Amino acid sequence: MGFKCGIVGLPNVGKSTLFNALTETAAAAAANYPFCTIEPNVGEVPVPDTRLDTLARIAKSAETIPTRLTFVDIAGLVRGASKGEGLGNQFLAVIREVDAIAYVLRCVEDDDIIHVEGRVDPIADAETIETELMLADLDSLEKRIPTLERRVRGQDKEAKKALELVERSLVLLREGKPARMAQISDEERAAFKALNLLTAKPVLYVCNVDEGSAATGNAHSARVAERAKAEGAGCVIISAKIESELAELSPDERKAYLAELGLPEPGLNRLIREGYKLLGLITYFTAGPKEARAWTVTEGTRAPQAAGVIHTDFEKGFIRAETIPYADYVALGGEAGARDAGKLRLEGKDYVVKDGDVLHFRFAN
Repeated sequence: MGFKCGIVGLPNVGKSTLFNALTETAAAAAANYPFCTIEPNVGEVPVPDTRLDTLARIAKSAETIPTRLTFVDIAGLVRGASKGEGLGNQFLAVIREVDAIAYVLRCVEDDDIIHVEGRVDPIADAETIETELMLADLDSLEKRIPTLERRVRGQDKEAKKALELVERSLVLLREGKPARMAQISDEERAAFKALNLLTAKPVLYVCNVDEGSAATGNAHSARVAERAKAEGAGCVIISAKIESELAELSPDERKAYLAELGLPEPGLNRLIREGYKLLGLITYFTAGPKEARAWTVTEGTRAPQAAGVIHTDFEKGFIRAETIPYADYVALGGEAGARDAGKLRLEGKDYVVKDGDVLHFRFAN
């Protein structure tokens, strides 16, 4: 559930500090030294959603279970990583399995922290990362061509489609453009996704700024925001230092510290929201005396498939979905009030689940 986000960046941009803060763990050795992240780190964080707490209160749920978001932190990429420089190359395979890639960019001037390229330029850093990922994709695709051509000669129709997509992607990559810029039809989408290209994944730019710029950003992050807008990518401003301090505080202390800094919420919340937007994800809820729980599905998911996220039996035996919009559930004091007011609907297998729906599935065993 949730989504899996790979975190990439040059060494010493605050990547592991951010990862530690987000997962509230010191698993990554975030020392001021290039290549300090040796093993890929995987961390799961609960997705904060105030709606879930409200539902739990109304349904008098014994337990509250948020949906989760997985971060994969990999060693810092450097120029030449796709040819084995630094430690980044051996981790590229790990990122192929994620849904989106967060480019952590240093947007903070600090003489005490070495920059691997000797200067602070987030746009140049983004281009270094993108170039290395494009070179890795180029290498991967070129190696597949002989096998695909052999299968095409044997009249393999799927191989013919795959080869066409490979060649289309190669044209872009050789021009220095990421594979996500390829024009892909709905019918081709699954086959294109199966190519597992690093540069086909949605990108989220994470601007690591100083504490004083956490609320509004700075000149460096403004340049990144422009680039993100032009590309249709996500962009979020975060101070890894603040997030790292927040991770060590109690909820009350956290609230007071955020207020002192003039921040409405932790950076994690913004990061998740941007990620959701980028990936077209929505949340639906189940609520009862035992538990109130959040579930993540993609926009456009129909009721049986949404039920399948809970258990495959729910999808196979799907009969109906008892559906109450979140606003009605809250305004009418829960399921009984919504039912009495005629706001509980019975939806069939063609119903497209909406963000915030409170659902109860009826299914045949």
